[in-house]
Amino acid sequence: MTVGRPGLRIVEEKPAAPGFRFFVLTLHQPADHRHPERGGFEQQLTLLHRGTDRPTVLYTSGYAVSTDQYRTEPTELLDGNQVTTEQRFFGTSRPDPADWNNLDIRQAAADHHHVIEALRAVYRAPWISTGGSKGGMTTVYHHRFYPRDVAGSVAYSAPNNVDDRDDTAYLDFLRTAGTPECRAALQAAQRALLERRTVLVARYQAWADAKGDGFALVGSADKAFEIAVLRAPFMFWQGHGQTACPAVPAPDASDDALHNWLSDVARLPVYADSVAYQFVPYFYQLGTQLGYFTVDTDHLTDLIRYPGATEPRTFVPRDIPMRYQPQAMRDVDRWVRTHGEHLMFVNGAADPSVAEPFRLGAGSRDSYLYQVPGGTHSVRIAQLPAADATSATATLRRWAGM
Repeated sequence: MTVGRPGLRIVEEKPAAPGFRFFVLTLHQPADHRHPERGGFEQQLTLLHRGTDRPTVLYTSGYAVSTDQYRTEPTELLDGNQVTTEQRFFGTSRPDPADWNNLDIRQAAADHHHVIEALRAVYRAPWISTGGSKGGMTTVYHHRFYPRDVAGSVAYSAPNNVDDRDDTAYLDFLRTAGTPECRAALQAAQRALLERRTVLVARYQAWADAKGDGFALVGSADKAFEIAVLRAPFMFWQGHGQTACPAVPAPDASDDALHNWLSDVARLPVYADSVAYQFVPYFYQLGTQLGYFTVDTDHLTDLIRYPGATEPRTFVPRDIPMRYQPQAMRDVDRWVRTHGEHLMFVNGAADPSVAEPFRLGAGSRDSYLYQVPGGTHSVRIAQLPAADATSATATLRRWAGM
């Protein structure tokens, strides 16, 4: 296979499953698509090649890209090729010097448009785009600005925070998620964690010291610990759900039990510098365009030391300016409802991330919204009720010209 597009380079070919070839690529992207003469960067991609006569799936990860071989559900259903993109400013795909004003949804959409332009001469069959969570949002944004690039888009678990000043949908969801007993257990566990913070934070700090890590970005191990505790209910419902309620530790559980539960649910390592700095672009996007949810702290007021610490600003260095642009999400939401075409949303009914989901409107055409009963953040078409799964698969294959 040859790739002749200027700026597109094959870095290496890696072993692949029978019937496939797998490549790591880079594509030169302008730092600012409005002014390509001002320099650029090399965006990292992977290409899983099945055949030039097959549909191609553009997988927008939303973050850094893994160079391990992986097939998304649409790729499997279509037995197609797959191009996986690294989001600008993540991983190695960052301009140097970095002008953070160029990290927005329109510039990223232009990146994905350029990827398709670079490869369409080889892969002429229909393209489908897909992604999950932030990658699902990215899929929608690309489709909004370049609606003719793909024959259809499948967005899994994609939040739609239209008005960042109004988080009632998220708060209401968490106040009614699961059973009253499970919600009470989560709140009791939060209080127990904060009441024992002296011992548990010391343990957290010792863990970081042993790794040669620290908390310069967030501010301290104590602050990182409090953030993790405050986010725990949201992340519990997002990733675990009602079936995990028996594992929520009681207030009189051991320090080990409380610590291990929090680390598993809220992922304590992600707040340390070695990981947190990798996600600065994510929190920058949350704080400038995508929006973020508010956590409920009414039951913990007497134990909180860092009001507002869960906001995106905590995770972005102060020398990087941030200004929220409320029109960005409103524009995408309006487009989906009035002009969106060939869109498929697959959400979990028990996922707080989509408490405020994308909704179809009178102007949406050939578009569908599916929900997995009891589903959390990792839902798939295969988990839908049988009739819905059959319908969604048929639609996907129709879009792909099959």
